[in-house]
Amino acid sequence: MPGAVPIGPLAEMLGGVPIFSSLPDRHLRSLAKELQIQDAEPGRTIVRRGESGLGFYIVLSGEAEVRRGTRRLATLNRGQFFGEMSLLDGGPRSADVVATQPTVLGVLSRWEFVAFADTHPGIYPGMLKECARRLRETDQKLSE
Repeated sequence: MPGAVPIGPLAEMLGGVPIFSSLPDRHLRSLAKELQIQDAEPGRTIVRRGESGLGFYIVLSGEAEVRRGTRRLATLNRGQFFGEMSLLDGGPRSADVVATQPTVLGVLSRWEFVAFADTHPGIYPGMLKECARRLRETDQKLSE
């Protein structure tokens, strides 16, 4: 089991994520308490395209690549995230994400998020805006 990460720094990192940035500190701390910490060694596929999306990931340290086939769509570093669409619908992953360095991730399951959102519905506008931005960015990259 990976080592514990203090709640304060986790909450601060979550506050830097556009879908959570409008939440007050006390809500960020509550959400941070729900994160599970996961290690990924270089070469490990963290999520696979087509698999059910069961949660959201934030890179706490290290690096990972978002890939579709052999094409690299993005490189993710500390504070960057993926899987936000799965929080909304639990649908299939749209790309693979592979660790390229020893990486530590914070993972928020869809079930924990839904329970949180039920009591904090104000989270949805920021989340939808970020999903739309990322979809546009991915569409642009795929059309290049």
